Amino acid sequence: MLSALTSTAQRSTETGSRGEGGDRTLEIDAAAEEIVFEQLRELHARGYRFAAISEERGAVDFGAAQAPGEPQLLVVIDPLDGSLNAKRGLTHYALSVAVADGPTMADVAFAYVNDIGAREEWWAERGRGAQLNGVPLELGATELRGPDGRLEVVGIEAADPRWIERSIDLLVTRAYRLRAFGAMAPSLCQVAAGRFDGLVSLRRCRAVDVAAAQLIVREAGGLVSFPECAERLGAPLDQVPHSPIVAARSEAGLSELEEVCRAR
Repeated sequence: MLSALTSTAQRSTETGSRGEGGDRTLEIDAAAEEIVFEQLRELHARGYRFAAISEERGAVDFGAAQAPGEPQLLVVIDPLDGSLNAKRGLTHYALSVAVADGPTMADVAFAYVNDIGAREEWWAERGRGAQLNGVPLELGATELRGPDGRLEVVGIEAADPRWIERSIDLLVTRAYRLRAFGAMAPSLCQVAAGRFDGLVSLRRCRAVDVAAAQLIVREAGGLVSFPECAERLGAPLDQVPHSPIVAARSEAGLSELEEVCRAR
Protein backbone atom coordinates (compact mmCIF):
# COMPACT_ATOMS: atom_id res chain seq x y z
CA MET A 1 0.00 0.00 0.00
CA LEU A 2 2.75 2.45 0.96
CA SER A 3 4.87 1.60 -2.06
CA ALA A 4 2.09 2.93 -4.28
CA LEU A 5 2.20 6.30 -2.47
CA THR A 6 5.74 7.56 -2.61
CA SER A 7 5.51 11.31 -1.97
CA THR A 8 4.63 13.32 1.12
CA ALA A 9 1.77 14.94 -0.80
CA GLN A 10 0.27 11.54 -1.64
CA ARG A 11 0.60 10.30 1.93
CA SER A 12 -0.80 13.47 3.55
CA THR A 13 -4.46 13.04 2.62
CA GLU A 14 -6.71 12.86 5.68
CA THR A 15 -9.96 10.92 5.94
CA GLY A 16 -11.66 13.85 7.68
CA SER A 17 -12.17 11.94 10.93
CA ARG A 18 -10.27 11.23 14.11
CA GLY A 19 -9.32 7.76 15.28
CA GLU A 20 -10.25 6.35 18.67
CA GLY A 21 -6.86 7.55 19.92
CA GLY A 22 -7.81 11.16 19.15
CA ASP A 23 -5.40 11.85 16.28
CA ARG A 24 -6.48 12.95 12.82
CA THR A 25 -6.66 9.86 10.62
CA LEU A 26 -4.58 9.79 7.45
CA GLU A 27 -5.76 7.68 4.56
CA ILE A 28 -2.58 5.62 4.93
CA ASP A 29 -3.56 4.93 8.58
CA ALA A 30 -7.00 3.73 7.53
CA ALA A 31 -5.62 1.65 4.66
CA ALA A 32 -2.99 0.00 6.87
CA GLU A 33 -5.64 -0.82 9.46
CA GLU A 34 -7.93 -2.36 6.84
CA ILE A 35 -5.10 -4.64 5.67
CA VAL A 36 -4.64 -5.88 9.26
CA PHE A 37 -8.36 -6.32 9.86
CA GLU A 38 -8.72 -8.32 6.65
CA GLN A 39 -6.33 -10.83 8.19
CA LEU A 40 -8.20 -10.78 11.51
CA ARG A 41 -11.50 -11.45 9.74
CA GLU A 42 -9.92 -14.42 7.97
CA LEU A 43 -8.69 -15.82 11.31
CA HIS A 44 -12.15 -15.39 12.81
CA ALA A 45 -13.71 -17.17 9.83
CA ARG A 46 -11.36 -20.10 10.52
CA GLY A 47 -12.76 -20.41 14.03
CA TYR A 48 -10.47 -18.25 16.14
CA ARG A 49 -12.17 -16.07 18.76
CA PHE A 50 -10.65 -12.92 20.18
CA ALA A 51 -11.13 -9.22 20.78
CA ALA A 52 -9.09 -6.48 19.14
CA ILE A 53 -8.11 -2.93 20.06
CA SER A 54 -6.75 -0.77 17.26
CA GLU A 55 -5.47 2.77 16.87
CA GLU A 56 -8.27 3.95 14.61
CA ARG A 57 -11.25 1.64 15.21
CA GLY A 58 -10.94 1.14 18.95
CA ALA A 59 -12.41 -2.06 20.37
CA VAL A 60 -13.75 -4.71 17.97
CA ASP A 61 -15.19 -8.07 19.03
CA PHE A 62 -14.40 -11.19 17.02
CA GLY A 63 -16.43 -13.56 19.21
CA ALA A 64 -14.11 -13.12 22.17
CA ALA A 65 -16.21 -15.12 24.66
CA GLN A 66 -14.44 -18.34 25.56
CA ALA A 67 -15.45 -21.49 27.39
CA PRO A 68 -15.15 -21.30 31.20
CA GLY A 69 -11.51 -21.38 32.26
CA GLU A 70 -10.11 -20.47 28.85
CA PRO A 71 -8.18 -17.20 28.48
CA GLN A 72 -9.78 -14.40 26.52
CA LEU A 73 -7.35 -13.40 23.80
CA LEU A 74 -6.84 -9.72 23.00
CA VAL A 75 -5.04 -8.43 19.91
CA VAL A 76 -3.59 -4.92 20.37
CA ILE A 77 -2.77 -3.19 17.09
CA ASP A 78 -1.14 -0.01 15.90
CA PRO A 79 -1.37 -0.39 12.11
CA LEU A 80 1.06 2.47 11.46
CA ASP A 81 3.03 3.61 14.49
CA GLY A 82 4.83 6.79 13.48
CA SER A 83 2.41 7.72 10.70
CA LEU A 84 3.83 11.27 10.60
CA ASN A 85 7.20 9.72 9.77
CA ALA A 86 5.56 7.59 7.08
CA LYS A 87 3.87 10.66 5.66
CA ARG A 88 7.13 12.62 5.58
CA GLY A 89 9.32 9.78 4.30
CA LEU A 90 11.32 9.58 7.53
CA THR A 91 12.89 6.25 8.43
CA HIS A 92 11.01 4.78 11.39
CA TYR A 93 7.35 3.75 11.07
CA ALA A 94 5.98 0.39 11.99
CA LEU A 95 3.20 -2.14 12.21
CA SER A 96 2.82 -3.19 15.86
CA VAL A 97 0.76 -6.23 16.93
CA ALA A 98 0.54 -7.76 20.41
CA VAL A 99 -1.49 -10.77 21.55
CA ALA A 100 -2.40 -10.98 25.24
CA ASP A 101 -4.18 -13.55 27.40
CA GLY A 102 -5.05 -11.06 30.12
CA PRO A 103 -5.85 -7.38 30.70
CA THR A 104 -2.43 -5.78 31.34
CA MET A 105 1.03 -5.35 29.81
CA ALA A 106 2.26 -8.26 31.92
CA ASP A 107 -0.17 -10.53 30.05
CA VAL A 108 1.21 -9.94 26.53
CA ALA A 109 2.25 -13.36 25.20
CA PHE A 110 3.32 -12.57 21.63
CA ALA A 111 4.70 -9.42 20.03
CA TYR A 112 5.48 -8.39 16.46
CA VAL A 113 6.91 -5.07 15.29
CA ASN A 114 7.73 -4.52 11.62
CA ASP A 115 9.77 -1.33 11.31
CA ILE A 116 8.89 -0.87 7.65
CA GLY A 117 11.14 2.11 7.02
CA ALA A 118 14.21 0.45 8.55
CA ARG A 119 13.30 -2.99 7.12
CA GLU A 120 13.60 -4.65 10.52
CA GLU A 121 11.21 -7.29 11.86
CA TRP A 122 11.17 -7.78 15.62
CA TRP A 123 9.17 -10.40 17.47
CA ALA A 124 9.01 -12.14 20.81
CA GLU A 125 7.16 -14.90 22.61
CA ARG A 126 6.71 -14.78 26.38
CA GLY A 127 9.36 -16.95 27.98
CA ARG A 128 11.01 -17.81 24.67
CA GLY A 129 13.12 -14.75 23.88
CA ALA A 130 13.11 -12.10 21.16
CA GLN A 131 14.42 -11.97 17.62
CA LEU A 132 15.43 -9.37 15.05
CA ASN A 133 15.19 -10.49 11.41
CA GLY A 134 15.27 -14.11 12.58
CA VAL A 135 18.36 -13.75 14.77
CA PRO A 136 17.90 -14.10 18.56
CA LEU A 137 18.68 -10.97 20.53
CA GLU A 138 21.39 -11.29 23.17
CA LEU A 139 20.13 -11.35 26.73
CA GLY A 140 23.43 -10.00 28.05
CA ALA A 141 23.42 -6.61 26.33
CA THR A 142 24.49 -4.08 28.95
CA GLU A 143 24.10 -0.35 29.19
CA LEU A 144 26.90 2.06 28.37
CA ARG A 145 27.58 5.31 30.19
CA GLY A 146 29.38 8.48 29.20
CA PRO A 147 32.60 9.64 30.85
CA ASP A 148 30.64 11.38 33.61
CA GLY A 149 28.47 8.35 34.41
CA ARG A 150 25.32 9.39 32.57
CA LEU A 151 23.57 6.89 30.29
CA GLU A 152 25.32 7.22 26.95
CA VAL A 153 22.29 7.18 24.61
CA VAL A 154 18.71 7.62 25.82
CA GLY A 155 15.73 7.60 23.50
CA ILE A 156 12.90 10.03 24.17
CA GLU A 157 9.38 10.19 22.83
CA ALA A 158 8.16 13.75 23.14
CA ALA A 159 6.55 15.24 20.05
CA ASP A 160 5.80 18.60 21.70
CA PRO A 161 8.92 20.65 22.59
CA ARG A 162 7.15 21.86 25.76
CA TRP A 163 7.28 18.31 27.17
CA ILE A 164 11.07 18.36 26.80
CA GLU A 165 11.29 21.79 28.41
CA ARG A 166 9.49 20.54 31.53
CA SER A 167 11.85 17.58 31.93
CA ILE A 168 15.11 19.01 30.66
CA ASP A 169 16.85 19.55 34.02
CA LEU A 170 16.57 15.89 35.02
CA LEU A 171 17.35 14.66 31.52
CA VAL A 172 20.60 16.65 31.61
CA THR A 173 21.70 14.79 34.75
CA ARG A 174 20.82 11.32 33.43
CA ALA A 175 21.46 11.28 29.68
CA TYR A 176 24.76 11.95 27.92
CA ARG A 177 23.02 12.00 24.52
CA LEU A 178 19.36 11.94 23.42
CA ARG A 179 17.76 10.42 20.33
CA ALA A 180 14.16 10.83 19.18
CA PHE A 181 12.63 8.61 16.48
CA GLY A 182 9.03 9.80 16.60
CA ALA A 183 7.65 6.25 16.78
CA MET A 184 7.21 4.42 20.08
CA ALA A 185 7.50 0.79 18.98
CA PRO A 186 10.75 1.14 16.98
CA SER A 187 12.24 3.28 19.75
CA LEU A 188 11.59 0.63 22.38
CA CYS A 189 13.06 -2.01 20.11
CA GLN A 190 16.35 -0.11 20.14
CA VAL A 191 16.52 -0.77 23.88
CA ALA A 192 15.89 -4.46 23.21
CA ALA A 193 18.92 -4.55 20.91
CA GLY A 194 21.13 -2.52 23.25
CA ARG A 195 21.31 0.37 20.76
CA PHE A 196 19.67 2.67 23.29
CA ASP A 197 20.67 2.41 26.94
CA GLY A 198 17.17 3.45 27.92
CA LEU A 199 14.02 5.17 26.76
CA VAL A 200 11.56 7.48 28.44
CA SER A 201 8.29 8.91 27.17
CA LEU A 202 7.46 12.37 28.48
CA ARG A 203 3.70 11.86 28.41
CA ARG A 204 1.30 9.01 29.01
CA CYS A 205 1.30 6.48 26.19
CA ARG A 206 -1.42 4.27 24.75
CA ALA A 207 -1.43 0.49 24.82
CA VAL A 208 -1.55 0.28 21.02
CA ASP A 209 1.78 2.13 20.80
CA VAL A 210 3.81 0.00 23.20
CA ALA A 211 2.13 -3.34 24.03
CA ALA A 212 4.19 -5.33 21.53
CA ALA A 213 7.53 -3.59 21.88
CA GLN A 214 7.56 -3.71 25.68
CA LEU A 215 7.49 -7.52 25.55
CA ILE A 216 10.32 -7.51 23.00
CA VAL A 217 12.40 -5.41 25.42
CA ARG A 218 11.68 -7.75 28.33
CA GLU A 219 12.34 -10.93 26.36
CA ALA A 220 15.68 -9.44 25.27
CA GLY A 221 16.73 -9.02 28.91
CA GLY A 222 15.68 -5.39 29.34
CA LEU A 223 13.38 -3.84 31.91
CA VAL A 224 10.12 -1.93 31.44
CA SER A 225 8.08 0.19 33.82
CA PHE A 226 4.85 2.17 33.74
CA PRO A 227 5.61 4.49 36.67
CA GLU A 228 2.09 5.85 37.19
CA CYS A 229 0.56 2.38 37.59
CA ALA A 230 0.46 0.44 40.86
CA GLU A 231 2.43 -2.44 39.33
CA ARG A 232 5.45 -2.05 37.07
CA LEU A 233 3.66 -3.82 34.20
CA GLY A 234 0.15 -3.04 35.38
CA ALA A 235 -0.87 -0.66 32.58
CA PRO A 236 -4.23 -1.85 31.20
CA LEU A 237 -4.58 -2.93 27.58
CA ASP A 238 -7.31 -0.45 26.72
CA GLN A 239 -7.72 2.83 24.86
CA VAL A 240 -6.80 5.18 27.74
CA PRO A 241 -3.27 6.59 28.16
CA HIS A 242 -2.49 5.50 31.74
CA SER A 243 1.22 6.19 32.23
CA PRO A 244 4.47 7.12 30.55
CA ILE A 245 6.72 4.19 29.72
CA VAL A 246 10.33 3.74 30.78
CA ALA A 247 12.70 1.06 29.47
CA ALA A 248 16.33 0.37 30.34
CA ARG A 249 19.02 -2.30 30.34
CA SER A 250 19.56 -2.19 34.14
CA GLU A 251 17.64 -1.55 37.33
CA ALA A 252 19.79 1.51 37.99
CA GLY A 253 19.06 2.94 34.56
CA LEU A 254 15.35 2.23 34.93
CA SER A 255 15.24 3.98 38.31
CA GLU A 256 17.05 7.05 36.97
CA LEU A 257 14.65 7.43 34.06
CA GLU A 258 11.57 6.77 36.21
CA GLU A 259 12.52 9.87 38.17
CA VAL A 260 12.29 11.90 34.97
CA CYS A 261 8.70 10.69 34.51
CA ARG A 262 7.67 11.36 38.08
CA ALA A 263 8.98 14.92 38.00
CA ARG A 264 7.67 15.90 34.58
